[in-house]
Amino acid sequence: MRSTVRRYCTAGMIAAVLLTGPTACTGHSDERGADKAAACTDGTYAWSGVRRTQKLTAMSAPIMFEKRTASYSAELEPVGARVFRPSVTGAPRGVGAAAVITALGTHLAVEEPLAGPSEKEVPEKDHYFEVATGDLKGAYYAWGYVRLVEADFAYTCGSGEGAKGRVQTWEGTGSGFLPCSEPSDDIAGRLAAQRTCPAGSAAAKDA
Repeated sequence: MRSTVRRYCTAGMIAAVLLTGPTACTGHSDERGADKAAACTDGTYAWSGVRRTQKLTAMSAPIMFEKRTASYSAELEPVGARVFRPSVTGAPRGVGAAAVITALGTHLAVEEPLAGPSEKEVPEKDHYFEVATGDLKGAYYAWGYVRLVEADFAYTCGSGEGAKGRVQTWEGTGSGFLPCSEPSDDIAGRLAAQRTCPAGSAAAKDA
């Protein structure tokens, strides 16, 4: 499983059934005149409705350092029991889900390959978050997240019939750790702050 590292992140912590549609791009008749669907593997994609979101997958209990602390280790508890799996609906015949996801990654110019059909993101128990800064004091919050990607596509190949479908996958996972005096730039971080930081703190109010 890939993980992304942010300025406050360490290691990482996504949903649907994989479907491949029977839609073909071209067709031809055999010697008996029966129509046969032919695979089309060198077509082109038109992408639309691309949506990137963040999902909170884990967080710590409220963190409070009464005096300055050099390091910290805490267990991140899963948020819910959802298991995330990449999915592709309407994949063209002969192309397959993995190729469609790869094409989306190329379109988005991602640094790391998008999660493929064989991958899954399972809520982890006994996952520990560790940080060593040498100067921790006050209230903090820690969380885990996954960066989801969704997109619609239209696939065409020559003059044959095209295919339309949808991709759901993710770009990476990670975790964050911030003082409650500092709001997070991330959706998942703001949700964690709302649930664990003191009510009057900057991070909780920003959430």
